Amino acid sequence: MGTTFETVREIAAGLPEVTEGLSFDTPSLKVRKKGLAWLRHDGVLVLRLPVEHREALIHTEPDKYFLEPHYLNYPSVLVRLEAVDRDELADLMEDAWRAVAPKRLAAAFDAREDRTR
Repeated sequence: MGTTFETVREIAAGLPEVTEGLSFDTPSLKVRKKGLAWLRHDGVLVLRLPVEHREALIHTEPDKYFLEPHYLNYPSVLVRLEAVDRDELADLMEDAWRAVAPKRLAAAFDAREDRTR
């Protein structure tokens, strides 16, 4: 178990219009200039998620997901990468991508996914 930011990059490569850059001198991912995820200096991933979703994660798996006061008013969750596996992270990243991506982009992605099944 456990992932790295390289795993995050690999997952992001499968999501439309995700670009990589830097945020506070650490790697970050965006969808059409909107923040999706970024790596903190301590190796923790900040992932954009709706507040309701993050609360459920923190409540059920506090060893993997947590929050610090700085992020309290932001739709984000902190992820201990070493504690999550690739499949779990892929699901979370798709949820985060859907929260950030424009509706038309998400609809086009869904249409593509439906054709590949």
